[in-house]
Amino acid sequence: MRPRRKAPSLPMRIATGAVWLVVAADIALIGWILLTSLRDGTDILNHPFGVPTHPKGANYGKVFSDGGFGRAALNSVVVAVLSSVLAVVVAAPCAYALARRRNRVSGAMSMTFAMGLGVPGQVMVIPLFIGLAHANLDDSQPGLILVYLGLAMPFTVYLLTGFFAGIPAVLEEAAVLDGAGMLRTFTKVILPVARGGLITAFLLQFISAWNETLFAIVLTHSQDKVTLPVALSSFVNEAQLNGLDWGAMFAGVCVVLAPMIALFSWLGTRIIQGMTVGIGK
Repeated sequence: MRPRRKAPSLPMRIATGAVWLVVAADIALIGWILLTSLRDGTDILNHPFGVPTHPKGANYGKVFSDGGFGRAALNSVVVAVLSSVLAVVVAAPCAYALARRRNRVSGAMSMTFAMGLGVPGQVMVIPLFIGLAHANLDDSQPGLILVYLGLAMPFTVYLLTGFFAGIPAVLEEAAVLDGAGMLRTFTKVILPVARGGLITAFLLQFISAWNETLFAIVLTHSQDKVTLPVALSSFVNEAQLNGLDWGAMFAGVCVVLAPMIALFSWLGTRIIQGMTVGIGK
């Protein structure tokens, strides 16, 4: 006979209900944004929470033609993918060394990376702008990629250190007995085992780079260099001068949100599990 499952306590039921309430509110908000992006501006002002009677797909065409969202989307993909790949490539060896070398130096370096998580981005904007200008990398994709790479290092190293620390050392010992050197052991044994952590680190950095606005606005200004959040900000500013087209602005928001919603719908569980495992070790 199966033992009866213990009924959840009242605080647990209240917490679960609160979580589901927040989830329902988020889904309702996303649905409202999507429906509003298909409506006319006048109709939105008269009935803010109405549904589109005659869906206007032209709103999406307007953001791509007038707002330059096509080029901006390509720039966002290039910057987010390259900065994420570089962040994982650079952080993985560093995190592995910190996880395996337990001494005062590694402890101090780990603390330094952890402290980097608390540095506000606002205090770094001006120094980074001046430095990139002197290096002739301002208003360029390589400069923005390097900035995102630097911003990603504290969290990525901190996350991957937890994954590498959880890998049994016996795997490395077996590889050494088979004649493998340190580099081969790391690339052929450790990295495949830590693949889940590497994927999680890549996805989190991709999300961060895709949504980042402050550094993108300050460090890029040419129309062919801006990313999607900057293009959306410029489109809204122009709309305020030329007359607010609410439908087109909501369409622009949907263009920025759509990849993130698709990503979380597809890999949300992996991202959450990866963060829990990596940070918890």
